[in-house]
Amino acid sequence: MNKKWGLSAAALLLTAAVILPGCGSKQEAPKEALKSAATKATTMSSYEMKSKFSINDLTIETADAESAAMTTQVLSMLKNADITIDGVYQADPMQTELTMVLNLKGDMSMSFNVPMVMTTEKLYVKIPSIPFFPIPETIVNKFVEVDLKALAEQEGAEFNPSALDTQKMQKFSNEVMDTVLAEYDEGKYFNELSPKEANLPEGVEAKQVVQFQVTNDNVKEAITIFVNNALPKIIDIVSKEEYKDMLQINDADLAKAKEEITSSETRTEFDKSLADLDKYLTINQFHYNTAINKDGFPVFQDLLMDIKVNDPEDGMNVAFSINGTGQYDKINEKPEFKIGIPQGDDVITMDQLEEQFGSVGTY
Repeated sequence: MNKKWGLSAAALLLTAAVILPGCGSKQEAPKEALKSAATKATTMSSYEMKSKFSINDLTIETADAESAAMTTQVLSMLKNADITIDGVYQADPMQTELTMVLNLKGDMSMSFNVPMVMTTEKLYVKIPSIPFFPIPETIVNKFVEVDLKALAEQEGAEFNPSALDTQKMQKFSNEVMDTVLAEYDEGKYFNELSPKEANLPEGVEAKQVVQFQVTNDNVKEAITIFVNNALPKIIDIVSKEEYKDMLQINDADLAKAKEEITSSETRTEFDKSLADLDKYLTINQFHYNTAINKDGFPVFQDLLMDIKVNDPEDGMNVAFSINGTGQYDKINEKPEFKIGIPQGDDVITMDQLEEQFGSVGTY
C-alpha cells in the first residue's frame, strides 16, 4: 500500500495506543478520567493480565493475479487467527512471566503456545512443538536462556537495564497520553458508556467506562490533530534524557524525525493525502474502551478497528478488522508465578540451541 494507507492506519493505531485508563474515587468527566487513570497506572507494582488479539477480517483484492493467489493463501491462515497472552508481573524484583498462545485457522489450522519468563538480565523462552517445523525433540519444551547483558556485550553495545524498566515505561506512556488527550475535544471524541453497553467480561466490575472514538465524520480532524499538534510534542517527550536511554534513541535521529514531520514538503504531501482521505478510507468502527474500577485502576481495555481502504492508483482494496482486549486483576497483590524461573535440566543456552539446529541440518 502507498503512503496514504500508512498515514491513516498508523495515526489511528498510535492514537489508540497512548490512551491509557484510570480514574479517581468519584465519577469524572471522560477525558479527566483517562488522564487520572494513566497516573494511577504508574502505581501498579504487580498484577495478573489476560489479553487477546483477534483478526476478524483481512481481505485484500489486487489487480495482479499472481500476487492475488499468493495473498489468498497467506490470508487463509491469518483470517480469524488470534493470539492470547496470560501473564503475571512484579516490579521489584523485576519478574514477568507470559504464556502466548497462537491459533491459526483455515486449511492449515494449528495452535501452539510459547511460555516466557523475564528478569532484569535474563529472558527464558520455552521451545514449542510447531507442526511442519523441524525442531529437534531433544530440545522441545526446554527453556532457552538468553543472557541479555552478555548479548549486548557481544553486539558491542552497553547493557541497558532501563530498557526493561516497566515503571519508567508507564511514566513515559503517561506523559504521552496527557499530551495527546490535551489536543482532542472531549465532546467530539469521548463518550461515557454503561458497563452493560461496554459488554464487559464476567467478573470485571467497573465504576466507569470511557470510550475514545473516531468516525468518518471526524477522522480527518483526528489525524490532523495527531500529526500537526501531538506528534511534535511526543518527540519532545522522547527527547528527555530519562527516556532517550530507555528507548535507545539518539539526538541525531530525533532531530531528523522532527525536521521531517515539520518540513514544508511533508506538510504539503500530508495535506494533499488528507484532502482525498474520504475517497479511499472508510471507518466502519474505531473505538478504544477503558473500564475503571472503584479504586481507579484500569481493569479492562477493548480496541476495535474495522476499516476499508480503496486505492485506485494500484487497484488494491483492503478490508481490515481487528479486536484487542486486555484485562488486569490482582493489582498490587502478592503475585503467584506459575512457571517460576527455569533452572537445571529445563534450561539450555543459545549455543546449545544452535548446536541442535546445526545437527538437524547434517541429516
